[in-house]
Amino acid sequence: MKGRYKAIIALVLILILLPLTLLMTIAHWLPTLAGIWLPQGTSVAMEASPRLTRGAVMIPDLRYFAGECELAVIKDATLSHPKRWRLHLDSLNFNVDCLSHIPPNKSAPAAPRTLAEWQSLLPESLLTIDKVNITPWQLFSGGLRLTLSPQQQALHYKGPLLSVDARLNGQVLELKKLKVQALAGIDPVELVGTITLPPLTDKLPQQGHLATKLRIPQEAAAVDVELNWNEEQGTFAVTRPDEPEALVSLPWTISDKIFEINGGQWFWPYAGFPLRGGIALRVDDWRLGLENALISGRLNAITQGRAGKANAVLNIGPGKLSMTHSVLPVQLTGEAKQDGMVFYAVLPGEISGAIVDPQLLFRPGALLRSRGRVIDSLDVDEVRWPLAGVSVTQRGVDGRLRAIVRAHENQMGNFVLHLDGKADDFLPDAGLWRWKYWGNGEFTPLQAKWDVGGQGEWRDSIVELHSLSTGFDKLAYGSMLVSEPRLKLEKPLHWQRSQTAPSFDGSFILNAGETTFSGGSTLPPSVLTFSVTGEDPASFQYKGELHAGAIGPVRVNGRWDGARLRGNAWWPQQELAVFQPLIPGAWKMLLKEGSLYSQVAFSAAAGQGFAAGGHGVVKSGSVWLPDNQINGVDFVLPFRFGHSTWHLGTDGPVTLRIAEIKNQFTSTNLTADLEGWYPWSEAQPLMLSNVNADILGGKLHLQQLRMPQRDAALLRLENISSSELITAVNPKQFTLSGRVNGALPLWLNHPQWVVKDGWLTNPGPLTLRLDKDMADAIVKNNIAAGVAVNWLRYMEISHSWTHIDLDNLGELTLRANVQGTSQVAGKRNAVRLNYRHQENLFTLWRSLRFGDNLQTWLEQHTELPDERCQTRDKTCEETQ
Repeated sequence: MKGRYKAIIALVLILILLPLTLLMTIAHWLPTLAGIWLPQGTSVAMEASPRLTRGAVMIPDLRYFAGECELAVIKDATLSHPKRWRLHLDSLNFNVDCLSHIPPNKSAPAAPRTLAEWQSLLPESLLTIDKVNITPWQLFSGGLRLTLSPQQQALHYKGPLLSVDARLNGQVLELKKLKVQALAGIDPVELVGTITLPPLTDKLPQQGHLATKLRIPQEAAAVDVELNWNEEQGTFAVTRPDEPEALVSLPWTISDKIFEINGGQWFWPYAGFPLRGGIALRVDDWRLGLENALISGRLNAITQGRAGKANAVLNIGPGKLSMTHSVLPVQLTGEAKQDGMVFYAVLPGEISGAIVDPQLLFRPGALLRSRGRVIDSLDVDEVRWPLAGVSVTQRGVDGRLRAIVRAHENQMGNFVLHLDGKADDFLPDAGLWRWKYWGNGEFTPLQAKWDVGGQGEWRDSIVELHSLSTGFDKLAYGSMLVSEPRLKLEKPLHWQRSQTAPSFDGSFILNAGETTFSGGSTLPPSVLTFSVTGEDPASFQYKGELHAGAIGPVRVNGRWDGARLRGNAWWPQQELAVFQPLIPGAWKMLLKEGSLYSQVAFSAAAGQGFAAGGHGVVKSGSVWLPDNQINGVDFVLPFRFGHSTWHLGTDGPVTLRIAEIKNQFTSTNLTADLEGWYPWSEAQPLMLSNVNADILGGKLHLQQLRMPQRDAALLRLENISSSELITAVNPKQFTLSGRVNGALPLWLNHPQWVVKDGWLTNPGPLTLRLDKDMADAIVKNNIAAGVAVNWLRYMEISHSWTHIDLDNLGELTLRANVQGTSQVAGKRNAVRLNYRHQENLFTLWRSLRFGDNLQTWLEQHTELPDERCQTRDKTCEETQ
């Protein structure tokens, strides 16, 4: 009995422990057991045993191998069956490249051939995967939800670049959404529609029609996509709503060995100018799969510009596209035309590598050229881009990048530019591109030749200009000649294009030799240094200083925001004497005293032009000339400039104050105020006011001058001393003493007059004395005139009135009435003199020594006095 109990107890223990042992060791025996049903050459492996929890089996890790290649990896799988089978995976990693490692199995049982047979095998189940990664398409990773039953299958997939929502009922596939973000920066492509699948899975339907709508970024409405077939031929078309011409029209035929598109057409109106052409494609042995199919084809593009039509042809193959080793020759030849530009291409190349990561290598002889007119005045004689040895992959461009530009501008001149560099897997903000550049040309408007040279690199998100040197041999414009101006980098220009912390900085120096002017002025050699700091070339601040010998520094700072240049310039107080080199030596002008300072704010933008505002101040200025001295000059100029108009006197009028002007006579206390706009208009006039001066012992006043003029500006003369005027002019033939008042109505824009109805008169007595030698000479040479001149040898003028007119040709007309008393040989005689004098003032101004003119006039125009006028009781009159 005792032995029986032991046997029973042992059996019970075996029945309890055996399942536990099998479950705990499943990771060791299950892969071997599964190998019986798996395809030949494949196997599974588990690193941890499954666990039972709450009615579900949890598998932490399962790996599926094709040979030595890891085909699939499952992490944290949970299998349960509350009402139907549910399988949840945290992640599934699937490597497509491993499929090629599965050998063919000829002894495997035949798979179902019809779609219905496949669907009947599906259990009621739900599969969810939190993250699906398919190598090499990791960019399209996402979450998967698959609901299965024999009657209906539903698929929902969502990722950042790919989203799918589809349902299959029998043979009808309803595609609710297919959204693909193919390229960064381009709107995603969305596809919706309904497709009827063939009943046999290894055959194409005998006939059918597929239609759907496709949304492309270039169209507001979805485009129509249609596929029609009958027997072994069909058409594929993409058309826009309400447009007769299709975007794509591809007639195709298919047989057991060949798939062919022949006579296809395409049209693309979205590139800024219409593109169209034809498509031909042939795939031999298409049933053998992508690895063994032979591909060849031809695509052409027709363009049209101002120079006419052009045709470019892309020949493809024959060659192969492979998941691992593609070999497909391509060649682009022909020309393209856009507006006034023509592009010529001979680009032989080869596509190699995996189809998911292809490489395009340009072969020897690859050359892209262009010529034509970029804008109305700029003609490109030739641009050459040699591309032999350059390769293009998803990682970027690799190889030597070169370009040569030869062009001319109708007004500016000819130029040639060269670019040479090396790219290593370069894309914008990725990889490396080192370059150097050089060139030269002519700048016809300034009669100059220029050159440029430098080098730099673009490494990942950093663009750096290591060196720059550009300049002219000279700049000649009008009367100015600048010798050898040259701009160089003082500190490398560095641009960090990072999205999180962008930066842009560098510094420049501009040197110029002497600047000479045809009048004899000279500006000493000048130096402008400035630096830039900011985020990028469209947003930076700048700061600099300008020196020209002793002139300066002029300090400048501001900013550029990509659309508008703003800045401020300061000229600290500086002695006027530093500007002496700008005064031509022939002027014999000496800057003795005084100082200058100024401040200006400015901006410039497209559509607005240049605008500025500020002020300049000259204090206690003094200028000496051989015959003149100007002392005590104070000048204040507040201004604004914009839209080619000056606004003078913005914060108060422009003021000029001169303490003293010394020449033949001395003027003191000169004042003038200016306010308004230039050029002026009725709505924006220019006003000159407060014009005063102490001159010749009297005063000169101009109350207001408005431009454009409506009324004459009245220039008043008060108590002008005629003796001081005669002393200043110093005529030898006569003297005059006494004071004069007057008024001269000035016109500056009158069609005829400069002064109209001006007058002069004497508020007190005037005394005229003729030079004895002059009077004696007149009497000796002309007895008749001599008698009259004797009455004028000494004359006291009690009253005079002179009417003055001056036209804009310089013709001066004086009509005078003079009343007074003359003394001849101790006798006093009353004299009334009426005369009219006409002379060109411009001629008169050539010399202020007009005594000789007066003598000539007296000889020609004086007459004997009336014989009745021989006593002091009668009025004597002489009339011209």
